[in-house]
Amino acid sequence: MGGGRGAGRAAAWESELEPPPQTSPSRIPGPSRRPVQPGFPRPRGALHPCLAGAAAARQDICEDPRLFVDGISSHDLHQGQVGNCWFVAACSSLASRESLWQKVIPDWKEQEWDPEKPSAYAGIFHFHFWRFGEWVDVVIDDRLPTVNNQLIYCHSNSRSEFWCALVEKAYAKLAGCYQALDGGNTADALVDFTGGVSEPIDLTEGGFANDEAKRNQLFERVLKVHSRGGLISASIKAVTAADMEARLACGLVKGHAYAITDVRKVRLGHGLLAFFKSEKLDMIRLRNPWGEREWNGPWSDTSEEWQKVSKSEREKMGVTVQDDGEFWMTFEDVCRYFTDIIKCRVINTSYLSIHKTWEEARLRGAWTRHEDPRKNRSGGCINHKDTFFQNPQYIFDVKKPEDEVLICIQQRPKQSTRRDGKGENLAIGFDIYKVEENREYRMHGLQHRAASSIYINSRSVFLRTDQPEGRYVIIPTTFEPGHTGEFLLRVFTDVPSNCRELRLDEPPRSCWSSLCGYPQQVTQVHILGATGLKDSSTGANSYVIIKCEGDKVRSAVQKGTSTPEYNVKGIFYRKKPGQPITVQIWNHRVLKDEFLGQVHLKADPDDLQALHTLHLQDRSSRQPSDLPGTVAVCVFSSTSLTAV
Repeated sequence: MGGGRGAGRAAAWESELEPPPQTSPSRIPGPSRRPVQPGFPRPRGALHPCLAGAAAARQDICEDPRLFVDGISSHDLHQGQVGNCWFVAACSSLASRESLWQKVIPDWKEQEWDPEKPSAYAGIFHFHFWRFGEWVDVVIDDRLPTVNNQLIYCHSNSRSEFWCALVEKAYAKLAGCYQALDGGNTADALVDFTGGVSEPIDLTEGGFANDEAKRNQLFERVLKVHSRGGLISASIKAVTAADMEARLACGLVKGHAYAITDVRKVRLGHGLLAFFKSEKLDMIRLRNPWGEREWNGPWSDTSEEWQKVSKSEREKMGVTVQDDGEFWMTFEDVCRYFTDIIKCRVINTSYLSIHKTWEEARLRGAWTRHEDPRKNRSGGCINHKDTFFQNPQYIFDVKKPEDEVLICIQQRPKQSTRRDGKGENLAIGFDIYKVEENREYRMHGLQHRAASSIYINSRSVFLRTDQPEGRYVIIPTTFEPGHTGEFLLRVFTDVPSNCRELRLDEPPRSCWSSLCGYPQQVTQVHILGATGLKDSSTGANSYVIIKCEGDKVRSAVQKGTSTPEYNVKGIFYRKKPGQPITVQIWNHRVLKDEFLGQVHLKADPDDLQALHTLHLQDRSSRQPSDLPGTVAVCVFSSTSLTAV
């Protein structure tokens, strides 16, 4: 496949897909091509090579082709012969979101066939997909694979409607070929359609079927994602090859992706009783991409449970009694029968929205090999302690007392070809460490691990975590050292996190270093807490400040206690190791803060005692006297600037 890059936009793939073996690349009928705007074809003849390779015959796929027939709907799609239920399920979810499908199918009115302007047809279409941090424009022609003049891949209920077949062809082109769509991950397609972040949830491992409280919390999260425009899918793991697409007694299919097309709390009862009665049922509507074979348990299309719901409520829910592949289940049954749910959040970064606005930091990086350990950036996971800190490192700040942080790492998608087969993903993941408040250089030793993701050979890995105020380092890695590849890191926080890559191992030398001096020693100071502080009847509102050679680190205020736990760290690159480090404790007041005491730390590299409990003293320069309280301090110093 060829590729080009247009000014101001992502690469637009312009070469055509080869038809798969034993199929005919039929054109949607249209006139000869002209260099004019894209549009839908005229209902005329098209070149249709025969399977046996005989002379081409003029044939039409249909008489009256349309991009859309009666609008776009999740009911439009039916899976074809390629095993891409994951993609069709994602398309079903996409079809229910007008704002999202109009991004994927841009200028859809101009691309639709206009019988009044037949000369506008050019035989080409274009679609947008979000790939590796940018929207990519994919251009295709109007030829579609057929057998006996029937579409063999994704197709619509109507023979005249082609939006799903064309989107599938464009996506296959992006992936490399149609065969690349045979077996895949719904999460990848959901992200490619939205630019969002996907969060997989293991229902079995989480024990949601048997834990009502956890199940209710999960339903509220799923409902929030759905109500805010996200896309969701569900599936049942197939443990063995024989399990793949095996139908269970309940009507569900193993190893098969289902689109979740609605999430709601259903009011039970009729008339005024339903209005005043508080009983509601958590329910999910799902769709099988095959367009048939539905759930046959409670709340299936013909079950008696629907008698508990008023006719107006059923109409509002769009309940139909037909084998169209769409059905309702209680969320409890979803958690009992399905094994996985994938939520794709469409992250809101607009300040004009009534919903929560996220701040996004987006950075590109790469795992690269180098013989010099300081330049190597492919160290593998924490199992490989000798090389782990050689990986790329990214720093960010949590600036609220506590904040929800969303982190997603995505490796560059591997293209597939019919000759070389499918591109394989690396096993990737990441760890998050809480570090010193003033760290500006790369980590070289273990610190408190605040959170970590799973390691998996999927295209992206996601983690949602709540973290207290402070500074953090993310270390994205491959599972094994020496593997190379590009990745995209996305960090979402409530307020700007100032996320950036740490590139330097130590303070850089410059022409001024000989005049102004260069650090001789690095010292890490960790203030654990204090006891016995002077306080009022309500306790002290204290905070700690660490000072060293003009640099200082301050903790958050610990309110109403004489035994605060600060848990704050600072790192200092010291040009004058003979000067002590000062630790001061203050009581926060409305008009003027009150000094509660201080200690001086020599921080000698030869001091092997890590933990010190020191009495607070006043600020007298001659004969300091003790003040109420002690402070617990861990100190580490080294003449090697890359020791911490």
